Amino acid sequence: MKQFDIPAFYRSPIISKVKAKRKLEDPRKQDFSPTKLSLENIEFILPRHFGFCYGVENAIEKSYKAIQENPGKRIFLLSQMIHNPAVNEDLQANGITFLQDTHGNELIPFSTLTSEDIVIIPAFGTTLEIEHALKTSGANITSYNTTCPFVEKVWNRSQKLGELEHTVIIHGKHDHEETRATFSHSHNTAPSLVIKNMQEAVFLGEVIAQRKSGQDFFQFFEGKYSQGFNPALHLNKIGVVNQTTMLAIETQAITEYLRGIMKEVYGESALKERIADTRDTLCYATNDNQTSTYELAKSKPDFAVVVGGYNSSNTTHLVEILEKTMPVFFITGEECISDDGGIQGFDIHALKEKHFRLPVDKRSVRIAITSGASCPDAVVDRVMLKLMEIFGEKTPLENVINALI
Repeated sequence: MKQFDIPAFYRSPIISKVKAKRKLEDPRKQDFSPTKLSLENIEFILPRHFGFCYGVENAIEKSYKAIQENPGKRIFLLSQMIHNPAVNEDLQANGITFLQDTHGNELIPFSTLTSEDIVIIPAFGTTLEIEHALKTSGANITSYNTTCPFVEKVWNRSQKLGELEHTVIIHGKHDHEETRATFSHSHNTAPSLVIKNMQEAVFLGEVIAQRKSGQDFFQFFEGKYSQGFNPALHLNKIGVVNQTTMLAIETQAITEYLRGIMKEVYGESALKERIADTRDTLCYATNDNQTSTYELAKSKPDFAVVVGGYNSSNTTHLVEILEKTMPVFFITGEECISDDGGIQGFDIHALKEKHFRLPVDKRSVRIAITSGASCPDAVVDRVMLKLMEIFGEKTPLENVINALI
């Protein structure tokens, strides 16, 4: 596995020990049981896989490399590098400027770019239209392109589906940067449609089975299908790919549901021709993190703390998994926890910040902690230390580290 050169402050004295120990014990990643760290007052329960993934570390390494190798030059990020406020704020503090917001609105006109400027493409990738506009400006967009290779794998698979005359069904959030990029690439070679969840898949199934009309399709999926899409022609051969941060289990369920619809309409003998096997588009890191989170939930802690950006899709899905069995506090970092146990966290259903309270009256607690793929391990370290302080844990940090060895 490649070792990335990222700033030291992203590294951690606690989590790095946990991950190193588990990697040594389980190099083939066959054991998804959580790690339990028992102290005097607290038992921390950590999932087998969490935090930075390959694509994120690659993006961070290239971004800081751009800063180091280009003193005096203007360096721009197309939009947020990843959905983590601490990472984006540090990049800005080091002189990087954002060209767009997360919705694709220009903050700085592309027309002001020159051939001396460097533009970093974020891990989500970008659309063909934006790529063309940046190339037209003359700015350097190739030297530090940080598009995740697993996102590019989805693009390549979509192209092959188009060559085989399949329509590309993208399981994703249509307004997410990655989905916008995937949609742009896929509809260049194939009719394309974005669906968000099983509810939308069921509606699509009703259209395929002709229990709903083409007009129903256009109204329901407004703004989510490619130009010239014809449900009467373009839903007879399909392949489902995913936004790599979506719930893998839901992508698979959607695919199986649509496979059942194709069987109903065309018969079992036609399935191989009518719906492509696209399991290879599921991101391994997302799969590992989500599988580990399901295993974490089985340990039945008193509550869970999930750390990451509030606009992070993959982190939100970790909250969804855990909240089915326990109270969950979704925070961006230790600054969200006050000394008296109050928490300023995020409610994923109300889509706003709310004030919560930890059960500080308990002197013996079992706390599950995990983080999204764009959250530095050092941030999780600081959250653990803050929780130790809140719950009166006196065990020195050195003992915490030594307990892992």
